[in-house]
Amino acid sequence: MIKILNIEECELILSRNYIGHLAYVYQGKPFVVPITYFYSTDRIICYSGDGHKINALRQHKSVALEVSEINTITNWKSVVAHGDFIELERSSAKALLHEFSLGVKDVILRKELRDLDFISEFSAKIDAEETAVVFVIDITELTGKLRHD
Repeated sequence: MIKILNIEECELILSRNYIGHLAYVYQGKPFVVPITYFYSTDRIICYSGDGHKINALRQHKSVALEVSEINTITNWKSVVAHGDFIELERSSAKALLHEFSLGVKDVILRKELRDLDFISEFSAKIDAEETAVVFVIDITELTGKLRHD
């Protein structure tokens, strides 16, 4: 049976995962890439090195993030968050990168029962010469489905 997920169920799936597939358009072609994210109430926090993906996102702000929980071919959940790319500046970027690192650490601890210390790693990225680009996906629509026997 396939069922449509409500908003709360979609948010739960986003909040208990940290890897999704980011969809965007660059030079008229669709791209989908895996990305680490943190869901934080109506927005998704991400970071990336400057490059192809960021250049594309700066040109076309509409994006989608897909997150799946797949157990078997007949037992899965999938959420798609549509939204707009918003690049953050220095102080806002640093604060959200800190929130991202704490959030992802907590999700990994709950999901994988592993305790990681990445706060210093992410904090160093924001001060390094090749500063990471910190951005949010401002969610405009959430949809989801599940299938189970």
